[in-house]
Amino acid sequence: MFSKKRKSQGASAAWRIAMWPTAAFAVGSAVAFTIMYFLIAGDIKQRSDAWLSGEAEVLADVSANTPRDALYDRLVGEVAELASREVPDADESNGQHQTSVFFLQTKPGQDSIWVGPSPKEKFITAIQHADLVPGAPGNVQVPGWEKSFRVVFKSRGDASGLYLGFADVNGSQMLDRLTERCLLVWGITVALGFLITWVAAFRTLARVDRISDTVARMGSDDLSSRLQEGRHPDEITRLSSTFNRMLDRIQASVHQMRILTDSVAHDLKSPVTSIRGSLEVALSSGSPEQLRESMAEAIEGLDRLSQLLNTTLDVAEADAGALQLRKETIDLSELVRQLVDLYQPAMAEHRHEVVTDLQPVTVEADTSLLHRIIANLLDNEITHLPSGCRITISLHPKDGRAELIVADNGPGFSPELRDRAFDRFVKGQHSTGHGLGLAFVGAAIQAHGGEAEVAEGSGGGAVVVLRLPEAEVASQKAFTGAD
Repeated sequence: MFSKKRKSQGASAAWRIAMWPTAAFAVGSAVAFTIMYFLIAGDIKQRSDAWLSGEAEVLADVSANTPRDALYDRLVGEVAELASREVPDADESNGQHQTSVFFLQTKPGQDSIWVGPSPKEKFITAIQHADLVPGAPGNVQVPGWEKSFRVVFKSRGDASGLYLGFADVNGSQMLDRLTERCLLVWGITVALGFLITWVAAFRTLARVDRISDTVARMGSDDLSSRLQEGRHPDEITRLSSTFNRMLDRIQASVHQMRILTDSVAHDLKSPVTSIRGSLEVALSSGSPEQLRESMAEAIEGLDRLSQLLNTTLDVAEADAGALQLRKETIDLSELVRQLVDLYQPAMAEHRHEVVTDLQPVTVEADTSLLHRIIANLLDNEITHLPSGCRITISLHPKDGRAELIVADNGPGFSPELRDRAFDRFVKGQHSTGHGLGLAFVGAAIQAHGGEAEVAEGSGGGAVVVLRLPEAEVASQKAFTGAD
């Protein structure tokens, strides 16, 4: 039912999408056809008026130059008849033949000369009631004629007048046929345009509907489904590609979250069990010294537990880009020197030789986080190296960055761990830690805009390289971003 409902919504959306462009096209094409109609009608009217004025001028000349004898009416009538034959006759709607030209000459005290359709009285009455300007064509509507006549009036000084009328029936019929064909073409074009628009909208919405169906099938337990990307790089293909990349990130985040929760649960089990055991011993012991010793062990276990949780949260925040940094200008060489001096007694206890080569480098960084980063590296050297190793710590500027290298001649990283050294909860086979030290180092360095990598020394051992932007470079980037 849900799928059918979605498809019906998609179909209705296709109709709505197709309706508006089709309506706009219909209105636009109707306006274009209307303009074309009036242009053609105006051209026909202009052409008929030109013919009418020219013929009226000719008839007026003939009337003026013909002797007023017994043959006058006949000669003028024949000339008018010839003029009327220049225009082809048209058929009425009922199939009857009709003449569309008439000629009328009025003479004071005499019968008028008439050439044209019968009865002439309708035409004479219509002319008498028309307001015509001499020499200019005007409209005269004759009863019984659907098409009005364009009439030219020529006045003579002897109170007589000459009228030539023309009803362009053929032009009117041509305009009617043109209108019918334009309406037919307009209707077919609008229908075809609507069909094409609807098909295009339906196909597009079908792709969107597939995206919706894929998303609806997804759940927290199964994020393996992916959207099918189209062959053409259009907007929906880019949307599908972006959504697939988002699903990849979500799946990776969910996977990391599950690993994180499983690892945290596993790592919390031991300190919680140890704390519980210490507290049980304290409760069952009657000796004050044993009670204090058990309470001290419990507090120490709580400290380790708190450190584990804090480090885990810091790494998660750094990976998510939410780690809060309080940056300030730091002389990194001085900070490294102070920490090396602080760890020197512990190094000496393990008979490690520490060699430093520190060049002055200034960085923009969070002092407390840098302190923890370097301390983690030194703790790893103390924890994982056998006695009597050589540790080399060097710091120098390189390509606008501060490069800190901590190298030793110990056993180094195994090949399977070297590429994953900065991942969370990754640790060696014999490690007693939680696998968060280097993970925190890598995440915190990336949060500062730097990078961290692990390599193998030329003579064996491990090499950890940290790179941070120098203070001047960081300030320049901030200035450029502000612009």
